[in-house]
Amino acid sequence: MQDLLTMLNTLHRPRLMMRAARIGAQDYRRASHLPRLLGYGILPRHGSALIKLMEMDAALEDQRVSCDASYSLIRHLDVLIAMVGEARELKATQAPESVDT
Repeated sequence: MQDLLTMLNTLHRPRLMMRAARIGAQDYRRASHLPRLLGYGILPRHGSALIKLMEMDAALEDQRVSCDASYSLIRHLDVLIAMVGEARELKATQAPESVDT
């Protein structure tokens, strides 16, 4: 999973979009936001969800760069918010627990 987080760190998106995504991620709720983006059913694990979101982001980024008329900035921000939120939760689950001695 460390490679997944490294891949996220290498993504380059416009500064304003990422700022909006970080602000939006403060209110990210996995149970309500993720099904809307990935489809309803059983929620995937953080890593799997992040991979799917990254694929969606890549497609949206291609549309944005090519000035495709079907590009939706709101959809792209929703995906980026979910990516930031999932990355934060993934990091939190990987953080070593403090051991009291």
